[in-house]
Amino acid sequence: MRLFRSEAIVLRHLDYGEADRIVTFFAPGHGRLRGFARGARNSRRRFAASLEPFAGVILHWATPRSGGLVTLKESELVDLRAGLRTDLPAIALAGYACELIEALFAEGEAQDEVYALLKALLDFLAAAGGSSTARLLFELRLLNLSGYIPHLLHCSACFGSLPGPHVSFSARRGGSLCPDCAGREQGLSLDLLTLGSVSRLIHAPATAFDGIRLGERTLREGRELVANTLECHLCRPLRSQNFLEGILLDLGAGKGG
Repeated sequence: MRLFRSEAIVLRHLDYGEADRIVTFFAPGHGRLRGFARGARNSRRRFAASLEPFAGVILHWATPRSGGLVTLKESELVDLRAGLRTDLPAIALAGYACELIEALFAEGEAQDEVYALLKALLDFLAAAGGSSTARLLFELRLLNLSGYIPHLLHCSACFGSLPGPHVSFSARRGGSLCPDCAGREQGLSLDLLTLGSVSRLIHAPATAFDGIRLGERTLREGRELVANTLECHLCRPLRSQNFLEGILLDLGAGKGG
């Protein structure tokens, strides 16, 4: 058995038996892994309260020769992100972000930029709470890192220019479409200015969340663009999505009142 030690983020856990726990975690250089923590729910010395979702930890684990779950030996708590746990929109967005990463990336794929993005999001949520802006920024950047970001500022079919002001968009056909290529395509109608804003957000530093403000149109149309794109790449709807959207809707209504 090979032994490893690395910083990691706990994505989720599942209680098993009377005292054990199966933990899904994300570690730089290793990607997403699942580990078996024997006696984790009773252990104060080896695991304590460190295996909670969204926590930053130092994990020690061993890999079996035959594959399957790794064996978690010990966990050191680095950052529980307590501020995140007192804000319902932050909890909802953190859960959605972790589930989306699981859906888009295979187990064992080393994705260090994705790890840095998730860490930045969770740190931001712990400090500032959840918001529709943070969600859109995370989704766009994750799509970009996964290679699933569609064509935005030129036609995905002929690579020609987009006359605007409104552009037909279909992720199924690769993204934005000029009028000639769109034909009778019943895709989204997005403002060319929104596509420009989305392009700038993608090319901004991936870990920057603080201080970014987005207008109502950019948020609405950006959300439609992301939903249309994820439909093409997810095998099933995410369990956390409806909960997140209900929470953010309530948050927006509260601010509007």
